[in-house]
Amino acid sequence: MGKTYFASDFHLGINGRLSSAERERQLVRWLDAIAPDAEAIYLVGDLFDFWFEYQTVVPRGFIRLLGKLAALRDASIPIYLFTGNHDMWMFDYLAQELDVPIYREPIVREINGKTFFIGHGDGLGPGDHGYKFLKKVFANRVCQWLFARLHPNLGIGLAQWLSGTSRAANHDEDRFLGAAKEWLVQYSIRKSAAQPEIDYFVFGHRHLPIDYLLPNGRSRYLNLGEWVYYNSYAVFDGTDLQLAFFENPAGKVEGEG
Repeated sequence: MGKTYFASDFHLGINGRLSSAERERQLVRWLDAIAPDAEAIYLVGDLFDFWFEYQTVVPRGFIRLLGKLAALRDASIPIYLFTGNHDMWMFDYLAQELDVPIYREPIVREINGKTFFIGHGDGLGPGDHGYKFLKKVFANRVCQWLFARLHPNLGIGLAQWLSGTSRAANHDEDRFLGAAKEWLVQYSIRKSAAQPEIDYFVFGHRHLPIDYLLPNGRSRYLNLGEWVYYNSYAVFDGTDLQLAFFENPAGKVEGEG
């Protein structure tokens, strides 16, 4: 059996430890490295720091990543894309060009006898009512239609500016805050009580590599971290799911329990 890989929060379009262009090349190296034993690849949201598909226009750039994903699909490796809060305006372009399904809500998937609950993670758990309201606005077809009426130079420029201000206003310290303050952990605890058959809760969005054993003693919550600084991902070898780091020997997994 091959391995199943999970990654999220590439945020291509902004610079981090590396420039966006250098990070894209790094992602291509990672995909080349995992391709020989990859049975499936799950990309769990926020691949881009902003993405909007006009009817005849898509954001420029990202050719190396998209080309590599297309090559992997041509090699019959299944790829599953999830929208995140930064690229929720993916419509049908990538699905058609890459021949991949796009998921807008979490899914449950069985892999080699283990049950996975997979989603980006935005809008889940307690609190954050302001964002949950905004997500409904952004998902509204009328609002999408109105935004599409803006010239791409204006619309994409405005969205990139808003993305930057949102990121600055919602920066979390790079440490595990404890189960009581980690809202995706709280969500997973409640979900595991209702669905104890779930072995792994796999999310992005939090931007911190976390592996946390839930109170039922068997289910685990894993946050995939991000690639702006951590280069973190998860790999399932058919028996166990583990977080790992690519070209980052100082990478550290957070969590307790």
